[in-house]
Amino acid sequence: QVQLVESGGGSVQPGGSLRLSCVASGSIFSINAMGWYRQAPGKERELVATITSGGSTNFADSVKGRFTISRGNANTVYLQMNSLKPEDTAVYYCNAVNIFRQDYWGKGTLVTVSA
Repeated sequence: QVQLVESGGGSVQPGGSLRLSCVASGSIFSINAMGWYRQAPGKERELVATITSGGSTNFADSVKGRFTISRGNANTVYLQMNSLKPEDTAVYYCNAVNIFRQDYWGKGTLVTVSA
């Protein structure tokens, strides 16, 4: 089992920046990839960015050039969000996939981008 706890959400004006953090605990040795997804009101959850244990990254087209993802160590992942737009407003969820391809999710952190 893997437990994920997100932090760093909040309110910011358009053009601002936020950094999300996610810390994993439990069977962290089994984690292969980690990432971030988001769900805006009335919409389905969507991929934001992922990073594998080898450092390969993948980004949604809507955030390319504005967001970066990084791993601090085996159990931490960050999402640096720059040039935020109102359409980035959503609950952001941390995700981890282990070597058995099992998915784990955090409870989410709210990001609000508004003037």
